[in-house]
Amino acid sequence: MLTQYNYLFVIGTLFAWLDAFNIGANDVANAWATAVGSQSISYLHAMMLAAVMEFSGAVGVGARVADTIRTKIVDTERFAETPALLMLGMVCAVTASSLYLTFATKVGLPVSTTHSIMGGVIGFGIAALGVNGIQWVEPGGGMKALNSGVVQVFLAWIIAPCLAGIFAATIFSITKFAVLLRKNPAMKGLFLVPVYFGITASLIVMLLVWKGGSYEIALTDAQIPIVIVCVGLGWAALVATFFVPWLYRVIIKDDWQMRWYHVFHGPLLLRRGDVGPPPAGFQGRVRDFYAGHATKEDLESQGVKEGEAGPAAHPPRKSLVGPKPDGPWYSGPVLFWYFKFAVLRGVDQDIVGAQHDDGGLAGSNLDEMHARAARYDNKAEYFYTFLQIMTAATASFVHGANDVSNAIGPYATIFQVWRDGRLPVGDKAEVPVWILVFGGAGIAIGLWTYGYRIMRNLGNKVTLHSPSRGFSMELGSAFTIIFATRLSLPVSTTQCITGATVGVGLCNGDWRAINWRMVAWIYAGWFITLPTAAILSGSLMAFIINAPRWGGQV
Repeated sequence: MLTQYNYLFVIGTLFAWLDAFNIGANDVANAWATAVGSQSISYLHAMMLAAVMEFSGAVGVGARVADTIRTKIVDTERFAETPALLMLGMVCAVTASSLYLTFATKVGLPVSTTHSIMGGVIGFGIAALGVNGIQWVEPGGGMKALNSGVVQVFLAWIIAPCLAGIFAATIFSITKFAVLLRKNPAMKGLFLVPVYFGITASLIVMLLVWKGGSYEIALTDAQIPIVIVCVGLGWAALVATFFVPWLYRVIIKDDWQMRWYHVFHGPLLLRRGDVGPPPAGFQGRVRDFYAGHATKEDLESQGVKEGEAGPAAHPPRKSLVGPKPDGPWYSGPVLFWYFKFAVLRGVDQDIVGAQHDDGGLAGSNLDEMHARAARYDNKAEYFYTFLQIMTAATASFVHGANDVSNAIGPYATIFQVWRDGRLPVGDKAEVPVWILVFGGAGIAIGLWTYGYRIMRNLGNKVTLHSPSRGFSMELGSAFTIIFATRLSLPVSTTQCITGATVGVGLCNGDWRAINWRMVAWIYAGWFITLPTAAILSGSLMAFIINAPRWGGQV
């Protein structure tokens, strides 16, 4: 054990946790910004699901063995004689990555957390080994070269958004012309619900099989397609048998007496007779998913000229924390309020309302942008809320399983070098379960307390969201990740969901239905991530290893 470097282990622990915290805070929007922005789920419920799924993915199927150098851009064998120098480099890498992610999250800028830690590794690698010590691209050419070294970062800027935009736009176009623009769209949507659920379930199985963490599923290449198809057909059959009759009663027949547990009655619900009128004050199950979004008629009636923003009447929201009670700070009610504030402040946020606010990175004229997007039948939109939640929860699980390595991969190396006094064997560092819990907890706490910083800058601030649009964005993003994984193409989930959002926004037939200023800011964040983290890490590493020491030469 390198006890003389205990301080490095402590510093590495602190900044690795901060890195995990910011991975949760910055990346949670990848899975949930569309679902919250389209009002398919409340922000509180989204964060509860996200915390559970991210932690479960990280601890349950997170990598038990992590790459010593994430993305293999530095040869660790160069540190064989001085393993403590590798330990120091990893500390510099997670320090730079966590500080940059803290800044990006604070200003509400979604960035790639993978590229952030990669930049940190590049920085300390250049400081310790020089420019030639970095693997900019793997020799040999082919697909393997595209998904290796630093070149994958630049390709991801192009490949991920374009593919995701194409897939998402295709899915939404099919949905729009097959359901939303048809006569009686609610009935058309009801008939297609099993199809959507079956396709989504099949894609989720693909995501779990091919990108689901450390556990290898013992299936042959011939068996995997059979399993994927069978799961999709089986899930579609269950939905058609039990869920569709329940939706028919709730949506088509406006049966206000239906409860969630009636779904288990299945086909028997079709024999149910008409019910009486609902009681006074009953608002119905189907909400107005476009509430608070201005239309062209709204802007014209308010006398708002084109190019100017008008006020949007967003419905008020009840606070979870509430006002601070009167009394001294040590009184019971005040102390309880402070406790609620500390625990709930991060989720006590009006995300949909914040996505209407002009100014900041998004600029102004959001109401005019929303007014250029088409509105569709709310009953037809309602069907896609369930699909959105299913895809978002799965994306959170897969994110926890995979991206926890961005924080705990370098930290596992720090721990192993500190404990054993030598390099990890074979460029792999063992990851104890407690480190997975450590990283998973950091991600969960980060998204719970600070995820709103990113969430409120996406969603409706990029283009108008609704459940059908959000589902198309999420499914297009998931399809891109699956497609790229099978072809070994470099993609980032942040860039996939951004490209999917733009692709669906363009389906409005008006390029001004997209906030291009916000898109430009997002792209700028991608461009500066790697060099900024590299400069921070490299400067810190160079400063430490070249600093004067007692007993050294002048």
